[in-house]
Formats: sequence, C-alpha cells, structure tokens
Amino acid sequence: MCQLFIDADPALWASHTRSFRMDGMVTSVRMEDLFWRTLETISARDDLSVPQLLHRLYNESLDAEHDLGNFTSFLRVCCLRYLDLQMRGLIPIEERVQLSQLPASDILSIEMEARNKAAPRLL
Repeated sequence: MCQLFIDADPALWASHTRSFRMDGMVTSVRMEDLFWRTLETISARDDLSVPQLLHRLYNESLDAEHDLGNFTSFLRVCCLRYLDLQMRGLIPIEERVQLSQLPASDILSIEMEARNKAAPRLL
C-alpha cells in the first residue's frame, strides 16, 4: 500500500510560494505542488485564474464571518474537499461543468444528512 505514496513523483510534495494581490495588498501562499494543481483545476472550471479564485474564497469566507487565521490550511482543506466531493459523486468529475452552477445548498444538505445518519445516536 505505501508504495503508492512512497514511489510517487517527489515533485508532488515540493513546496512553492506564489504571490498575488488581494485588496491592494500582496499576499504570499506556500503549498505543495499537488495543492496548486488542484487549485488550478478548480479555478479553470469557472474560467478564473488561481489568484481570482483565492481572492473570491478569501472575501466570501470573510463575508460568512469565518476566521481565516491560517489561509493556507483553509486552501488545503478546500482542495481535499473538492476531491472528496468528486469521489463521493456529489460534484461531477467532468471539468466542463462549472462549480458555480452546481446546487451548493442541495450538496450541503446531502452531506449533512449523511453525517447525521453516520453519527452515533445517544439515548
């Protein structure tokens, strides 16, 4: 089992820093290449650049009153969540389908329902 991970291309975990401008300020994010590739895929689905996607994620998170003390961790979780949603069939793998056109409320409801069914019931 471990060979799948150990013998993978080491470039996947090589870290790279990218800088972008957000609300007039230059911000830098350092992540592994696999996360950058995933963000590129996510942003391309809605015809955005990666900096545009990050700017949207940041601003919409602030609008939702989330504490983004560690923006890089948030981005990594976004990448894993994207892949997890695809794996569970809640969002299509086909990259021609824009994520902004998906019924987010319905997907979140399905997730909550599944979590509630999986959670142990206390009497």
